[in-house]
Amino acid sequence: MGTKQAARSWMAKLAAHYEQTRRRYPDDNLMIIFDIDGTILDMRYMMLHVLRGFDREHGTEFFRGLTVEDITVHENHIVQLLANLGIAPQHQQQITDWYLERRWSSEAILESHRPFSGVLDVIRWFQIQPNTYVGLNTGRPDSLRADTLRSLNEIGKMYRVHFADDLLHMNPRGWEQGVSKAKVEGVRYFQEAGYRIFAIVDNEPDNLQSVADNIDTGQDVLLLHANTLFASKRTRLPHQAVRGNAYDLTKLIPEKALPRHIQFVWHGVNDAANLRQFLASDIEWAELDIRMDPWRKDLILRHDSFAETSLMDDEDWLAVDEVLARLRQWDRGAKLDLKEGGVLIDRALQLVESLGFEDAKLWFNGNVERLQEPGFRKIADAHPGAILQCPVDFLTPLVCSAPAKAKEILDMFQDWGINRFSISWLTDDMREFFDQMDRWGFEVNIYNDPDLESFLQAVLLMPRSITSDFNFPEWHYYGRGSGQDGDRYEYAIRKPRARKRK
Repeated sequence: MGTKQAARSWMAKLAAHYEQTRRRYPDDNLMIIFDIDGTILDMRYMMLHVLRGFDREHGTEFFRGLTVEDITVHENHIVQLLANLGIAPQHQQQITDWYLERRWSSEAILESHRPFSGVLDVIRWFQIQPNTYVGLNTGRPDSLRADTLRSLNEIGKMYRVHFADDLLHMNPRGWEQGVSKAKVEGVRYFQEAGYRIFAIVDNEPDNLQSVADNIDTGQDVLLLHANTLFASKRTRLPHQAVRGNAYDLTKLIPEKALPRHIQFVWHGVNDAANLRQFLASDIEWAELDIRMDPWRKDLILRHDSFAETSLMDDEDWLAVDEVLARLRQWDRGAKLDLKEGGVLIDRALQLVESLGFEDAKLWFNGNVERLQEPGFRKIADAHPGAILQCPVDFLTPLVCSAPAKAKEILDMFQDWGINRFSISWLTDDMREFFDQMDRWGFEVNIYNDPDLESFLQAVLLMPRSITSDFNFPEWHYYGRGSGQDGDRYEYAIRKPRARKRK
């Protein structure tokens, strides 16, 4: 599967097969099994790490300038790699011995293993599905169990992925002995433990063929070949196997499968086209950028300040009261991003009061330096049941280096009435930041995801909410008011939902 389309299709096939299996066996514990080396882990990084270690130890420069892209052979074919690099035969044996002795050392396992892009996101997706488990079935000998779990769980921590000891099957034999047989034993081990296997992912054709020959997979088990680097012949691949080399979340997770407990917010509903698209979607919340017009008379929708972007001669903006009335009519939530403090806060509070918004449908957001403590307290007093949020990206250095001080500041903000904190997806060390905030028990909103893949990665972190432009052509969303090639996208507008009588 060399083409981009082919590489993507295996994830779409996996998504469809999982959904079918869940419908067929709604009460069973389902399991997808992953191989580790060459399937989850890109072993080229281990090879590079060990070979560079040879240079450091021996004062040589054989591997100076070597990159992972230069490594095009399986980790067992070190002699071929050395020959490809033009290393003289008289040096190859010493390097090979060094490599074989150290490639599975605890230091190499913990320091050099890197996952393929997207694979931990895929694993996380299945781990958060109800009654669904991820098993590991590896040809590594059981003597490496502790190092294997420690390494994988360290790698998976920032993705919120955890591997349990009882879901790891290892080879009971020695190095490279009976690996394909061990793979069959691993599948049986999980079946006997009560799991219904729905998919097996492995980069070695021999392993998949051995499973196909010895396990009655029928239509229930999807065999997936991770088309990376492998030692066995491709001709050994079972005819029913599906191949791919890109762990593409956008093909795995459909819109209908999004977790219902995450609140989704359509960012910047500031113009008629974006409002039209938002109302045609199933997104619950609309974020409105609220400013005062240049004459300080009316509340308007505009992202940029007039100091940043001058007033255009033909500029036509939406009035906040009209848009809020539409949201009220359609029973949608209003997230008011207050771009100023002072009088703008008073005017916004008067407006939502006049329109009869309930606290459950109100969300206020503002920067700390603009709204300041009095502004936040005023909003919290007026709407104690609403969401009150501020961005806290500026605390990233403190969260990572002086967490106690960061926690003190966040507690102070909570005392003002702020009950949710917002973090940009593009923030440095964002995953570490989010993980710490979650451990402290703060509600977190993630914003500023640039595309559908990033949006789905944010979903997998399970924040309380996500604010996005929803510029996802794959889902027929074209946020910020424009469609493919800059054209407007025509949505079918549904009738307003009936409001419940009290």
